[in-house]
Amino acid sequence: MPRNRVRAGAVFPVLVALAACAPAPPPPSPTTPAPPPAAPSSVAPPSFTLVATGDVLIHQGGSLTGGAERDRGYDFSEVLAPVAPVLREADVAICHLETPVAPPGGPYRGYPSFAVQPDIVGALAGAGYDLCSTASNHSLDDGFDGLVRTLDALDAARVAHTGTYRSSAESERPRIVDVGGVRVGHVAATFGLNGVPLPRGREWAVDMAEVPDVERVLAGAARARAAGAEVVVASLHCCAEYAADPTEQQVAAVRALLASPDVDLVLGHHAHVVQPMERVDEEWAAYGLGNHVAQHSTRGYATEDSMIARFTFTRGADGRFGVTRAEAIPVRIDLGADAVRVLPADTATRDRVAAVLGRRGAVADGLEITAG
Repeated sequence: MPRNRVRAGAVFPVLVALAACAPAPPPPSPTTPAPPPAAPSSVAPPSFTLVATGDVLIHQGGSLTGGAERDRGYDFSEVLAPVAPVLREADVAICHLETPVAPPGGPYRGYPSFAVQPDIVGALAGAGYDLCSTASNHSLDDGFDGLVRTLDALDAARVAHTGTYRSSAESERPRIVDVGGVRVGHVAATFGLNGVPLPRGREWAVDMAEVPDVERVLAGAARARAAGAEVVVASLHCCAEYAADPTEQQVAAVRALLASPDVDLVLGHHAHVVQPMERVDEEWAAYGLGNHVAQHSTRGYATEDSMIARFTFTRGADGRFGVTRAEAIPVRIDLGADAVRVLPADTATRDRVAAVLGRRGAVADGLEITAG
């Protein structure tokens, strides 16, 4: 798929007025037999595919950054190259950029307060991502300047974004992208900022959710729907790290989002391990997509087990889009001595990921575990 498959803020051509200007066909003469009834249309209903992945965290001092270092800057494209075909195949691909980027040349910082190589943004764009959520507990690790720098880098790479903002006006403007003629909205929020206060006078800089209270997220989804979004995706960054099962507050927040007519799909981040998927009244939630790019020093957790979630949306008889196919593609983060790569899952990884994904009935409810 070409990189311009998704257009942010696209203007749709108005065909109705043109049709109204065309001359009406002459009525049939009394002697002309009526035409036979039209055969049923064989055209499939409009549909599109959406893929989503987990946390992008550029930890410093290991083979993730060491393997990407070049004479001039960093090149993270090989980290994502093995899974890029799956991302590019989809009509829209959504990432979660958890950390702010530093100025070119650094200085760079890793955990616990990140300012990472801006080269990761170009790698995300090159791998096929169209849209990223940016609201996380690390959004303000490099202050408001780092937040602005990150959004500027995404803009330069032609990757749309939501969840953090450079101005009050930007925070009020719904993020809607054109996916092959379907208007898809995206809202995102985080449950905290690691104790960093929102900038005084710029409280709009990061979308927040006091989980399980998601009223602000719902308000954003309602704005997107009112602005013409036919599908709205909500990304929620919370709650417990390294926990394979969602917390009660997380479940309550996801249920509240899916209960709204303005939200069609929920994507979860922050746990750094895969959490279950669940179908709730014909809609889907991925409680935790795990890590996508990371190199944790913390051992003993499944931080290298990961997945790509893929959803097929189809317009129904009522005119609304819904998920008609839900898939999970297990992948693994390979922590090599000289480089880190995101690879298709081996059998053991696939079995572990599949077991977690099905803990809330997703497989029984139709989730397909596939190799891609």
